[in-house]
Amino acid sequence: MKIGIPAEVKNHEYRVGMTPAGVLALTEHGHQVFVETHAGEGSGFTDQEYSTAGATILPTADAVYESGDMIIKVKEPMAEEYERLRENQLLYTYLHLAPLPELTEVLTERKVTGVAYETITDARGGLPLLSPMSEVAGRMSVLVGATYLQRAHGGRGVLISGVPGVPSGDVVIIGGGIVGLNALKIAHGMRARVTVLEASAERMRYIDDLFQGTVTTLASNRHNLEACLERADLLIGAVLIPGRAAPKLVTREMLSLMKPGSVIVDVAVDQGGCFETTHATTHSDPVFEVDGIVHYCVANMPGAVPRTSTMALTNATLPYAIELADEGVEAAVRKDRGLWNGVNTYAGHITCAPVAESQGRPYKDLADLI
Repeated sequence: MKIGIPAEVKNHEYRVGMTPAGVLALTEHGHQVFVETHAGEGSGFTDQEYSTAGATILPTADAVYESGDMIIKVKEPMAEEYERLRENQLLYTYLHLAPLPELTEVLTERKVTGVAYETITDARGGLPLLSPMSEVAGRMSVLVGATYLQRAHGGRGVLISGVPGVPSGDVVIIGGGIVGLNALKIAHGMRARVTVLEASAERMRYIDDLFQGTVTTLASNRHNLEACLERADLLIGAVLIPGRAAPKLVTREMLSLMKPGSVIVDVAVDQGGCFETTHATTHSDPVFEVDGIVHYCVANMPGAVPRTSTMALTNATLPYAIELADEGVEAAVRKDRGLWNGVNTYAGHITCAPVAESQGRPYKDLADLI
């Protein structure tokens, strides 16, 4: 198969769809790989490294899209990339389509096969391609939150760790999944007072056992959430419903419960965010203020640490990329039910029910199409 790896164009997105090591694995399977020149430089990978791995370096994104029957990316295509997509092309990337009806329309109109990292599942029903970036974003959420709590950045001037004689900051994490657990590890390591709101009793028991009762776990409901908002210095949104838009758990009215200068980090922004006041921001303009509360809502947080992120992402995505390239999409998804779940668009139809439901558009079962 001919595989194209273009440079990312999203604001301050320095990751790349595949490391040279991943390219070498694909070429060893007999596939041709085309990499846009300088695509890996943001992650510290040179054109020479890709060439040595067996890739052909092309001068433009147009050339890469024209050459590739399968396009491997990191982020969803931006508007400037729409015209490069063509019928029957396989797009393998994070799509997060639920809040992106325009992109969904482009993929269906152009009959692009969209395989989304975030909806591929493993044998246990987990999300193996979402996990590595969720780990990065979860850990980053506390670090950036701590930064924006500084008075110079608009925060209330709280040091999360505290010092002897002065209490630590209060960190409240909504959701105890991969993002929440990784945020918890960093916040706990920084000696913050941490509360996790979680809907699953089993998950709360797991967190309690893991941290030996040194963090507070609370059932996720409005009463407990409002009580937490009153004391939170840093509030982290870590809610995910696979394929669906994130639920708006914190309304604008509820912000009045928070202390002025408190910080919100909405890691769920890729799926629309779990705060009513969320709107996506960029690394060049990452924060905004609503009613005295600082909001950090960067939609590609792991892009700030691209070398770590690209390597972690390739570790997860490469086995599925090889399956798709070796077998072709139809044979690959028939063989691998988890990969089947990753197909969001196919032959002009939305084939991911949560995406169709979120957008109020028709859904077509993939089984009826292949």
